[in-house]
This record gives sequence, C-alpha cells and structure tokens, in this order.
Amino acid sequence: MGGPANEQMIDPKQVPIVLAESLPLVREGLASLCGGRPPYRISGQCSDGVEACRLIEAQRPAISVVDLDLPSLYALEVIRKMRVAGVVTKFVILAMQADRKITLDILRCGAHAIVLKSGSAQNMFDAFECIREGGVYVAPQLDLDKLFGVNRNGKTGDPIDTLSSRERQVFMLLIEGLRAKEIASRLELSPKTVDTYRASLMRKLDIHDVAGLVKYAIQRNLTSLPNLNSHSAISLAAC
Repeated sequence: MGGPANEQMIDPKQVPIVLAESLPLVREGLASLCGGRPPYRISGQCSDGVEACRLIEAQRPAISVVDLDLPSLYALEVIRKMRVAGVVTKFVILAMQADRKITLDILRCGAHAIVLKSGSAQNMFDAFECIREGGVYVAPQLDLDKLFGVNRNGKTGDPIDTLSSRERQVFMLLIEGLRAKEIASRLELSPKTVDTYRASLMRKLDIHDVAGLVKYAIQRNLTSLPNLNSHSAISLAAC
C-alpha cells in the first residue's frame, strides 16, 4: 500500500517554503507570488515567532522566509532556536530597512539572505536562486560599501553600532512601547536582565529616557512603526 494520497501528489522537485510575516497583506501577497512561480510553493504560513518555530521544526522546509520584526519571538531568536534543534533550512529575512548593525546581526546569526520589503518581487526570487546555489544574498538596495565603510578614525561614527545584538533587540522593543516585563517575555529573559540591557544601551547612546530613544530612532529611520512621531515619543516616556 502506498502512503496517503496527498503525499503522493507532492512533486519532489518542488521547493517548500514556510512564510512567517506579521502583516496579513504582505504575507498573502508573498504567498500568491510564490504560488505562481514553480518550483516554489508555500507549505505553511504564520504571523508570529512562536508559531514560526513550530511550523519550521515540524515541516523542515527548504526555505524559511521570516519577518525580522515578528511578534512573540524576534526573527533572529527563531533562527537560533532552529539551529539548536538541528533544523536544516535556509533563512531569508524580510526587513523594512537594514543598517550596518542589523545586517551584521542577521548574517552572523546564520541567515542566508536579506530582502527589503521596499524591493521588488524579483529580489525575492533572486534571493531564492542565490541561496539554492549555495550563496548569500543581500538586497541590492543596501549599499554594502557605504554600509560598512569607516571614517578616518576607523570607526563607523554612529553609536547605534556599539550596541550588542541583545541591546539592539531591547532598544527596538522599547521604542515600540513595550514594558520591561513584556520585553522579557518576548526575548525569554528575566526583567532584571532586560533592565541591565536597557541601562547599558542608554549609556552607550547617551540617551536617558524612552522619549529620547524614540526621537533617536525617528531621526535615523530605524523604526518601521507607521504612526510614530514626536508626540508618540512623549507618550511613550511613561512606559
């Protein structure tokens, strides 16, 4: 007797993809694009990091497309968990923007590609082809020479580059308005550890309140929050 009928219908030449994207419109659009471009097919979809881990571990797809700013569990934590679990999949990270620090963190974490949401659909398929051939893909919109250039003193000049990966994660969640306990839950840390990271990043940036962090993020275009402005910065200071 053969296996279940639905298993027999799966073409072994197809490339299964798990898609984890927090915005329904973006997720559905990507799923539609992949559905019309053989050999790619979406084998699973979700909107948060915890579910992404479950799907990827259960399905072990050839490619996992993951939104950098997934709720519940940060994308880089998803990658780390899957590596620890021994799951072999090639990660494509979707980002609104990526500065030097984000790009380094993504690549160091073991992702195979960075694709910007402001890019074209062809960028995504170029990334797929590149990583299937064993390469690493970085969105063409990212000027790597400029991104990784140094000043005369051999330093990048922006204090954001001095933050560790964890400090950067805490920074991004703080400007979203999350409290220490909420950040601790999302990053699977203790509230005391989050407070330590918060104090350290504020010291490095020489900023000492959340409103200041929000203003800094806006000035450097580090946030993808749609309605964040200086008014929001003032209201977030109470968090």
